[in-house]
Amino acid sequence: MSSRKPKLGQNFLIDASACNRIVETLGDISDRTVLEIGPGRGALTDLLAARAQQLIAVEIDRDLAPRLKAKWSQKNHVRILQSDILQLDLTTLQSPEENCRLIVAGNLPYYITSDVLLYLFSQAAAISRAVLMVQEEVADRIAAHPGVRDYGVLSATAQMHARVEKLFVLPPTSFAPPPKINSAVVRLEMRPRFEELAVERVPFLRFLQVCFQQKRKTLANNLKAAAVGSPEEIFVAIETVDLDPAVRAEAVPLKTMARLYRKLAPKK
Repeated sequence: MSSRKPKLGQNFLIDASACNRIVETLGDISDRTVLEIGPGRGALTDLLAARAQQLIAVEIDRDLAPRLKAKWSQKNHVRILQSDILQLDLTTLQSPEENCRLIVAGNLPYYITSDVLLYLFSQAAAISRAVLMVQEEVADRIAAHPGVRDYGVLSATAQMHARVEKLFVLPPTSFAPPPKINSAVVRLEMRPRFEELAVERVPFLRFLQVCFQQKRKTLANNLKAAAVGSPEEIFVAIETVDLDPAVRAEAVPLKTMARLYRKLAPKK
């Protein structure tokens, strides 16, 4: 986004081809409400406004938001909100039509990428699909599968909420000012798995945090350090779900992690 406001981590998307590709990956949005996070100078906004039934663009910058409002003031189907996306309740932005969840698009500032992702996951019930620009390393992490180095708590959290696809990479020259690293576009199809895996959302996410607390430690040692159960209970639970006692959390599939959680969860 802008070099004059580095504190906002602003790197504006200037690649017209990339803008078109991003909007194309959203699919048909002619009858949908689209939420754009951080429109900045409006590179995506013009394209989204031309295709969406309703567009809500949330911009925190006090200089940019008024300019966007002035530009779109005569278009009833476009709303510009000067706000912090992390402070919004997305259920209030949904179309009143039944089962019409939001489509989300945005270029996420590097310094709050993880915060925005976690926020969107917490609001997954209000979102159908999200196409987002993030650091390439973050894209690799949220798309990683168990057993690879990049797989961690953010990967597991993302994949408990959504089907993640890394679509394409954008070089620094796609932005002004250019960042020092590559960015990537990811698509998140929101499909929470908590009911499928028979776990409660908040306690299970806390359990995942514990399991990945120290990535170099074994899963058993992380669980022992957090006093999730007695050493004997943890050992029995790990063996019961057919895991090696020396396994690390990064090697454990979510389905198995959910089974382990159910073995160790306090009985009601």
